Amino acid sequence: MSSRNASTILAFALCLVTFAVNLQAPLYTAYAALSGQGAAATAVAFSGYVIGVLPVLLLLGGLADRVGHKPLILAALALSMLATVLMLLAPGLAQLAMARTLLGVGTALASATGTAYMCELMQDGDARAAANRVTASTSLGFGLGAAVTSLFLLSGPTLAPGSFPLHLALAALAFVAVLGLPNPVQRRQSALLRLPFYPQGSLAYGLAILLAWACVGLVIALMPSILARHHLGNWSGLSTFCVISCGLLFQPLARRMASARSTLLGLLILPCSYALLAWGADAGVLAAVLLGAIGASSACYGFIYLGGLSAVNTLAGTEKTRASAGFFLLAYLGFSLPVIFTGMLADHFGAGTALVLFGALLLTGCFAVAGALLRTSRHSAFEAIR
Repeated sequence: MSSRNASTILAFALCLVTFAVNLQAPLYTAYAALSGQGAAATAVAFSGYVIGVLPVLLLLGGLADRVGHKPLILAALALSMLATVLMLLAPGLAQLAMARTLLGVGTALASATGTAYMCELMQDGDARAAANRVTASTSLGFGLGAAVTSLFLLSGPTLAPGSFPLHLALAALAFVAVLGLPNPVQRRQSALLRLPFYPQGSLAYGLAILLAWACVGLVIALMPSILARHHLGNWSGLSTFCVISCGLLFQPLARRMASARSTLLGLLILPCSYALLAWGADAGVLAAVLLGAIGASSACYGFIYLGGLSAVNTLAGTEKTRASAGFFLLAYLGFSLPVIFTGMLADHFGAGTALVLFGALLLTGCFAVAGALLRTSRHSAFEAIR
């Protein structure tokens, strides 16, 4: 098999793994109603994903060294299909929490090995090209699942939209295709436990991605119920697609910028985009929601994500794996805890108040982190002159 075909198969498989992650997002309001719960319970179920991600991401970093890359991709695909089957057979918030935990484990397995496996399959040793392909395929999948479900829901409400069997069919095809891929890694008995590491100057970048992914998590978990009040619930999948996948359009520009400058630009864009998005959601203006989501995506998956990850890897020296784990630890904490807190506020004080309070905290956080980045950049420049 040619390296081009092999890398395309892997990209297809990674896209299907992440396709399943937000496949159910437009149905969150329906699951909550079915279970008699509110926004806080929905946010907790949504955060089951992080419960699955963190142990694998932080504690099983050496797993690929022991079993090889291909088995982990196959396991990730199998877990994504199992989660989809679960939501088809038993829709509800409790089942959603279980499904998202399975999806978290699968995504972590794919994340832990995807870039290294892609680099091996491409056979040219270009780690940056491999990372770009993995980033593009996974980002597309994260947004596409929700968007496809929204399209199927336009024909009428259902708890079993056609996007679910579509995912199962495509994931099964990807599973069979991955079985034919080589598994060239040399297995070795390395340590499974690899704790995160924060090199000097990296914490501000981790806090920046925490703020960015908190905004993304809020759009995915809480926006469906807010939009449903204006009879726009079926468009929540499109807002999820915009807040994730549209960031791909800004990655080429982010790559041409210095890491600190890229991250600072993202911190400037993020609160402005959120303000437009939140106003649109509260007022029922779909265009404002989608434009705000695209702007937030440029910050979250364009400038802050690439700028921050690049800076952390540069600062880490030989500890890149542990430093990346630390970066993503903060990212996934942002993806869960602020969303649960905002869901509780929405249940007690209303969605409008919750959105305003989240926005105030987001703005304060962006100012604080930007100030820390500016101080770090000036210190580094001064040390370089000395």
